[in-house]
Amino acid sequence: MKIHEYQAKGILKKYGVAVPRGTMATTREEAEAAAKELFDAGASGVVVKAQIHAGGRGKGGGVKIAKSLAEASELAGKILGMTLITHQTGPEGRVVRRLLIEETLPIEKELYLGILVDRGEGKPVFMASAAGGMDIEQVAAERPEAILKQYIDPGLGLEPFQARKIAFALGLKGTQLNAAVQFLTSLYRAFLDTDASLVEINPFVSCTDGRLFALDAKLNFDDNAMFRHADLKELRDVTEEDPLEVEASKYNLNYIKLDGNVGCMVNGAGLAMATMDIIKYAGGMPANFLDVGGSASADQVAHAFEILLSDKSVRAVLINIFGGILRVDMLATGVVEAAKKTNIQLPVVLRLEGTNVVEGKKILQESGLNFVVAETMKDAADKVVAAARS
Repeated sequence: MKIHEYQAKGILKKYGVAVPRGTMATTREEAEAAAKELFDAGASGVVVKAQIHAGGRGKGGGVKIAKSLAEASELAGKILGMTLITHQTGPEGRVVRRLLIEETLPIEKELYLGILVDRGEGKPVFMASAAGGMDIEQVAAERPEAILKQYIDPGLGLEPFQARKIAFALGLKGTQLNAAVQFLTSLYRAFLDTDASLVEINPFVSCTDGRLFALDAKLNFDDNAMFRHADLKELRDVTEEDPLEVEASKYNLNYIKLDGNVGCMVNGAGLAMATMDIIKYAGGMPANFLDVGGSASADQVAHAFEILLSDKSVRAVLINIFGGILRVDMLATGVVEAAKKTNIQLPVVLRLEGTNVVEGKKILQESGLNFVVAETMKDAADKVVAAARS
């Protein structure tokens, strides 16, 4: 689950991580009032920042500095409601519905900090680089030596000597070391307590007066841990998510929209990935990842089918099921119900194996609908790709 920058900073502030003063605004009037409060408090300028779930906002024109109240109001009016296009949004962009109005800071250096789970090592890893403010992926590709990785023993947590090592690697001054250790320790505690999958501070800034701040903040959370965090679940902004993915989440379906034209419905993540691979091998492109799970009901299957068909780019459908807990006859019943309800005109290819497969195929044959039942995964992939092309 992703959240906005202003929400991430609100969480980090509770853990003692230093963030600039700022306020979220949804209207030009609210933005102007927030800017006035900062100017009255002595800010020399304010930053008007678009709040969307994507990076590269500054390059796309979604982050602007204002030196006066009138300029802040004007910029807020221009950014609110704009369709912001960045390298992470794709060409369709995202509509800006919220702003963060924040004080400017006397920046001396822009640095990078990040924490994520290294699944290969089975540990959290703290990443730091003096190349802050840049795309860290580009730095990693071109200058991997510029990134320090500090692995953290889950039983011990971030130890003081590790925090000092990171601070020295970033080139911080001796007078900043204590503040840096406190900053890094607080950041790790926030990562741990919220079950975050990613904490990214880019840039992490050192000011001319020696202060340290999280100038930008990104937090992603592990969806599987959200049952422990009702307060975090409330931060979800569904307007920033794909509507079909939002709809799928209502029925506990794992759905991710992709760019192809072959719709896929599969039970089990491993089989779903294998299905997408074999569609590519057959010369096609999957339109989605859709895992209905091992114990889906006929009702969930019906909803999954409806969501899949709501994607206007889908030209043919492949249903690949290995029935274990999810019996094949139950799946077939759900597919027939959904097909009749949606009055589907697209070709549907099914590859079925497992529990009650004979009964499932019989339900499909007696449905009166034009389903194509394949014998193998390769056969199914070849047939569905050919159907999508025609």
